[in-house]
Amino acid sequence: MAHTILLVQPGSNPETRTYSDYESVNECMEGVCKIYEEHLKRRNPNTPTITYDISQLFDFVDQLSDLSCLVYQKSTNTYAPYNKDWIKEKIYILLRQAAGHSE
Repeated sequence: MAHTILLVQPGSNPETRTYSDYESVNECMEGVCKIYEEHLKRRNPNTPTITYDISQLFDFVDQLSDLSCLVYQKSTNTYAPYNKDWIKEKIYILLRQAAGHSE
């Protein structure tokens, strides 16, 4: 359970920057998925159920101007930065575990 800050800049304009904080890395990765799901709902307002696969989610992550997170490191009392590739790897692990529990 490491406090995690998600930094998002969807467009090229720096004014689109936002941040969210989470109690753990997994909560943060779920937050990234929720951002994508909200994006899909805005683009498909009349679709009652929206489904997507991980490659579509990763394409969305890649097209964001910036997406990174800062994860608290208790041993040094600092936050370590992580990039899009690290985030995608953590999302992959999270979704794979979720799929394993639903079978």
